[in-house]
Amino acid sequence: MNRKLKYVLLLAGFMLTGGMLLAQISPGELSQVHAHLEGLKKCTQCHILGEKETTSKCLECHKEIKALMDQKKGYHASAEVKGQKCASCHGEHLGKDYKLIRFDAEKFDHQLAGFKLEGKHGTINCNDCHKAELIRNHISQKKQGGTFLGLGTNCVDCHEDVHQNTLSNNCLSCHNQDAFRPASGFDHSKTRFQLVGKHQSVDCAKCHLKEVRNGKNYQQFARVKFDNCSNCHEDVHQNKFGNDCRKCHNEFSFTQTKTTTGFNHDLTDFPLKGKHVAVDCRKCHTSGSYTRALKHQRCTDCHSDYHEKQFQKNGVSPDCSACHSVNGFSPASFSIERHNQSGFKLEGAHLATPCLACHKTGEKWNFKLPAQRCADCHENVHKNALAEKYMPDSECRSCHSVESWKLIAFNHDQTSFKLSGKHTTVGCRDCHFRQDNGVVTQQFSSLAGSCENCHEDIHFNQFEALGKNDCTRCHTFNNWLPDKFNHDNARFKLDGKHSGLQCVACHQPTDDLIRNYIVYKFEDISCASCH
Repeated sequence: MNRKLKYVLLLAGFMLTGGMLLAQISPGELSQVHAHLEGLKKCTQCHILGEKETTSKCLECHKEIKALMDQKKGYHASAEVKGQKCASCHGEHLGKDYKLIRFDAEKFDHQLAGFKLEGKHGTINCNDCHKAELIRNHISQKKQGGTFLGLGTNCVDCHEDVHQNTLSNNCLSCHNQDAFRPASGFDHSKTRFQLVGKHQSVDCAKCHLKEVRNGKNYQQFARVKFDNCSNCHEDVHQNKFGNDCRKCHNEFSFTQTKTTTGFNHDLTDFPLKGKHVAVDCRKCHTSGSYTRALKHQRCTDCHSDYHEKQFQKNGVSPDCSACHSVNGFSPASFSIERHNQSGFKLEGAHLATPCLACHKTGEKWNFKLPAQRCADCHENVHKNALAEKYMPDSECRSCHSVESWKLIAFNHDQTSFKLSGKHTTVGCRDCHFRQDNGVVTQQFSSLAGSCENCHEDIHFNQFEALGKNDCTRCHTFNNWLPDKFNHDNARFKLDGKHSGLQCVACHQPTDDLIRNYIVYKFEDISCASCH
């Protein structure tokens, strides 16, 4: 008879006996949300006969979770949850009032849900976003709200579109998550109308007018006409000279007419691009002659070497264009890939470190760093607390990782104190960092291996031998229970009725209010001392 047939016959037998056996079959009452599944005939809606695992059954019902998992989206598809059984987090048969969903909202890593909280998002309450009116996709089974599912991840899913659908839906192309104003990501030079000359100092509202549209305050940024100067400026010449003001005027001053009227610099060997477009001709043509040839093959023909020959090789400095652009000296185009070709490859947390954190520790930028060891840039917080063999040449990576300082991979078995039992779950600081009157002291090489060096002697030296307390005579590292204690090795061997007594029947706490502890060692072990 195969295993599944046995289960079918057993289930049929229980159904025939009626409701009297129901309480004996079910391991406990279902929670309120699953109460409709109570009853012997409904077991197979959640369970597979002969199988303990119920995850597949859970996902047959909770299709919204399965759909997200299949798309590798959401918390349940994260590395923290992926591969786990539903029942490992959501227990059942624990009573009607048992909460199936339990987590600490304050400590929840929102990045695991596929939406990292940055800027202002990191300071608001969960309920500010996770509320019924912001749910775009009603995919949850919950009938009374309280779900974390269904929110969109676009800005306009939660925030009002003040531009009224006239600009891109990608708000982050102009704004950041720290503050909506100013629009720090907006670069007018990347629009079809670059700000040059006096336009750079004009208040935005002078060109981008404010009005009331659809009953709400609105400022026009899109579809502002700029094909002619007269779109914004009054034509004082009343169109006597045409509408191309640039033939005589420029954006730097209306009263100063051009000395190189209509000259097209692109016809030379040096077309003007980027910042060069806005430079006064006399800044380069210092002699006053516009026909005398100028050296222009290298940036340093006009500009000083800002880095003071730090990148010079064989007496020659690379051209600035290797890292910089004519659109601006900053930011540089020097990439992480190029940095990794240098003598110091960027890995882990170094990838997120701004350049100036390492290369501008003083007044000037310094790119000739000799640093290869951690201690060349970082403070050795352990100083002399660690033995040289565990931190050779001040090499932090013998214990720590470049991914995070808190990731420690030290093998404690190298020391004279191997970690076992509960000690394997204790953080390093719990043993090796001591705080006294606000002063933190590190103890590594100087830390003794005796139990009482870290733990309180709750027996008050009752078991001291030769000036020492050896807790391991009775206890293990797995728990505090006296698993190793054998009363037959004590002065008073247990036999007869004594062998069935609880410890507390003989070993009572002292009545000393200052040092109250349980007495295990008696001076008098005669019968009369207890009976």
